[in-house]
Amino acid sequence: MKKNIDDATDEFLSAILDSDVYTAYRAMLEKVKRQPGLKEQIDDFRKRNYEFQNSVDNDFGKLDQFEKEYENFRADQLVSDFLAAELDLCRMMQRINTRIVAGLEFE
Repeated sequence: MKKNIDDATDEFLSAILDSDVYTAYRAMLEKVKRQPGLKEQIDDFRKRNYEFQNSVDNDFGKLDQFEKEYENFRADQLVSDFLAAELDLCRMMQRINTRIVAGLEFE
């Protein structure tokens, strides 16, 4: 049984790696990494965005300031394309997870 699951997992992983969504994400990531410091800027943006989304402090002034601070950054086509590709990958992984959990009737 374990071998069947391991084999199926390997096949499943290969399918993800070969998917258009993952391929697009990796291509965008490579483009981002070719720009000195851009990956770090994106990481900082994502970290700050995550903190805002998970904060109990609903200071809309701070959120407005954050959005204005990153407006030009997000308007950069490479940044925008990378974030869109990353979001597509995250959504695909969420759909996969949802289907697996639903199929297992995992509560």
